[in-house]
Amino acid sequence: MIHQPVPLQKINSRFLAEHEIHLYVYRLDLNHTYISGNKLYKLHYNIEAVKKENKTTILTFGGAFSNHIAATAAAGKELKLKTIGIIRGEEYHALNPTLRFAKEQGMELHYVSRTLYQNKKELEGYIHKQFGADTYYLIPEGGSNKLGIEGCREITKSIPIDFDTICCPCGTGATLTGIVLSLQKHQKAIGFQILKAEKYIEKEVSEWLQQFSSDQKNWDIHESYHFGGYAKLKTELVDFIKLFEKENAIPLDYVYTGKMMFGIYDLIKKGEFKRGQTIIAVHTGGLQGNAGFEN
Repeated sequence: MIHQPVPLQKINSRFLAEHEIHLYVYRLDLNHTYISGNKLYKLHYNIEAVKKENKTTILTFGGAFSNHIAATAAAGKELKLKTIGIIRGEEYHALNPTLRFAKEQGMELHYVSRTLYQNKKELEGYIHKQFGADTYYLIPEGGSNKLGIEGCREITKSIPIDFDTICCPCGTGATLTGIVLSLQKHQKAIGFQILKAEKYIEKEVSEWLQQFSSDQKNWDIHESYHFGGYAKLKTELVDFIKLFEKENAIPLDYVYTGKMMFGIYDLIKKGEFKRGQTIIAVHTGGLQGNAGFEN
């Protein structure tokens, strides 16, 4: 899978001019038709490993609104690989747009209870019983493994300008970890946690950085912009996303990038960024899931 060049789109507004902030959106949502955003980076080296190990099946995990599930299904179809998705939660007769897309791409969906999903040892036993051992290539939830992080280290390589701060939404912390590992000394990364789980992403990123023998401290996590938790919405967020798209012709998804962008604007309003700073907001894709919220 090739990472297509994507535009870096500057946001021009009176609000930003008043605060003397230079804000750009790095449009990773445009890097692939179906495997867009950070998922293309997370899957890149994992797909190489699938080929190297001569596997014909990918097994992975996710929730009902998982961009990773949709992207893995699309990658499987494109590369003629069988895909199996272990889905957290009960099965619905009417599939939401994300799961319907995954199924249309040929992914075999298996639903497990939330309790089983959270118990890694029991879930591993269930998978071995259902699908056998070593018959598939396993990619963890969100594509978050060392190969996924190695892919995300490449996100900043094609940004054509210098910047002070780079922001991304966080579901597992892998994308932020890859970005942090790629930063220069004068740069900082900020992750916007979209889960309602205190210190979760901070812990995940810290542990990942240790695995890469990194002691970098030029990163931070904001936990105040999850709007109730994963895939949860409030009117304030929906209104912001719609206005942002109207003013800038950039669609945001409701689960990830919308919350990040709301957080960036709120931090600017509060004076958290120094005047004159250049900020990059990474658009991680996920627009396929918007239909599930807009219907």
